[in-house]
Amino acid sequence: MLKLGLTGGIASGKSTVAAILRDLGFEVIDADSLARELIEPGEIAYQEVLHEFGPSIIDAKSATSEIDRKKLAAIVFADRAKLDRLNAIVHPRVKESILRQLEEWACEGDVRVAFVEAALLVEAGYPKYLNGLFVTWCTPEQQLERLRARGMGEEEARNRIAAQLPVADKLKVATEKIDCSGSLDNTRQQVEALAEKLRNRG
Repeated sequence: MLKLGLTGGIASGKSTVAAILRDLGFEVIDADSLARELIEPGEIAYQEVLHEFGPSIIDAKSATSEIDRKKLAAIVFADRAKLDRLNAIVHPRVKESILRQLEEWACEGDVRVAFVEAALLVEAGYPKYLNGLFVTWCTPEQQLERLRARGMGEEEARNRIAAQLPVADKLKVATEKIDCSGSLDNTRQQVEALAEKLRNRG
């Protein structure tokens, strides 16, 4: 089974490419969704995150004391040490879950190509477990514009971008690069061409 990574800077088109790959019939594990699930009440990392960051991160409107991810994000993206601490709690458990799923698919033998989609794929050391890396990119101006369109202020948007490895560094280790600076149709054409290559591999 071919194991491939899918990453890119925040708001660079990674989730769009993942959706296209799913439409084309590929299995895509969403690491960021797994991370969100792990901090839900009753899940493995919930108490540890709550202990680390305090009760102020609980969503006051939640009947089940869910963590307010916006409050948590505001804390960690303003302080690199706190972001590192959150990643240290969540990332090893996410990695364990992903590697377990990949192993299951490999043993079953039904999946020929599987993708792992994660914003911090390179930073978290995933490439050594993978056979290749797809990296999405767009211009820094587009990243800012897209984050502002999601309702982020300029400072928060810049903090989010700065918290990740520069896209130029991710592109250096890419086996395939996907330009998401143009239209959605253009992005889809690139992904379809790469999908055809994958299906035709020996």
